[in-house]
Order: sequence, then structure tokens, then C-alpha cells
Amino acid sequence: MSNTPMAASPLTRAVLEIDEYVSGLGWDQPARLFALVDTARLRSQEPALAAQLGLEDGQASSALTPIEQEEIPAGKPLDEFLGTIAWPDAVVGCALTVERLMLPPSAEAQVPEDLSGKKLTQWVAKHPDRQEVRMTVAVLRDGTRDSAVRLREKDSPTEVLTGGALVPGLAEALAATFED
Repeated sequence: MSNTPMAASPLTRAVLEIDEYVSGLGWDQPARLFALVDTARLRSQEPALAAQLGLEDGQASSALTPIEQEEIPAGKPLDEFLGTIAWPDAVVGCALTVERLMLPPSAEAQVPEDLSGKKLTQWVAKHPDRQEVRMTVAVLRDGTRDSAVRLREKDSPTEVLTGGALVPGLAEALAATFED
């Protein structure tokens, strides 16, 4: 991904690369799951795949290569789906991109106490202060985490917020896919 800024860590670069890729697909997309593999190991152990991905020797590239996985089954709750994943040893991390509606902290006090599930989702969808966001969250086997959050109303690579603790619940769910 040519427009991905050079971030400080390989995981941040991978998160931003995935964010850039998914942003090119537009909004209203399904959740997307990515395996993260060590680029040097991929080149040495799977040279044909590395070539197919454009990772020929001598080219500058990130230390981590995201590889998109098969589509997440429609209709299956994300937490249930993540509970079915087991990664092979060659996968050093994983990332997930999802779109959601969120409310600013000031609106959270307005949430009626008796709402949950679909009714809460409908209430949030009608709230005038709702924001559509795309979240890309990644974790490594060693517990390292990073994420990128992009608001639909500020859909620009320069407006992407990054940080390891932005979406802790989703990061925990992804980390659990590496537990034995």
C-alpha cells in the first residue's frame, strides 16, 4: 500500500495498511478478518505466495504482511465466529475491520436503562449525535495491540486515529483467538 505512512511499529503500519485497503472498498462493508504473517518468513517459506502478493526479495515492505481471510459468515454474531478461530503457528497476529455506530460520551447518559440488543441498536441508529466509524484492530501473539479508527464524516487518511487501547473489547476477543 503506497500511501501508508511510515509508522513507528510494524503493527501500526499493518493496521494502517489494512485501513487504507478497506477504505478503498468504500463504506457499508462487511467485517473483514486478516492473518498477520512475518514478511521475511513468508518470503523464505512461501516464495510463490510472496511473489503473488508482490513481496519479491529486495523490495522494501512492512515486517508484517496482512492476508485477508475468507468472508465472515453473515448472520453469525462476531463473538461466536471469533470463538471458532484457531491460527496456525505461521500466523503471528490477526486483525479485524468492522463498521459500527457510536455515540459521544455525552450521549451515553441519555441511553434508556431498559434497552438492550436490537432495541438499543435501533435507538443508537436514530440518535442525532451518532457517528459511523470503521475500526481496524490488530493483536499479535505476544499481546501487542494496535488499532485505527476512521469516522465516516472525516473519511481521510490524515484523520485516522491510532492507538493500542482504542477498542479494548475487540482487541481482547482477537487475542483470545491465540489462546490454547
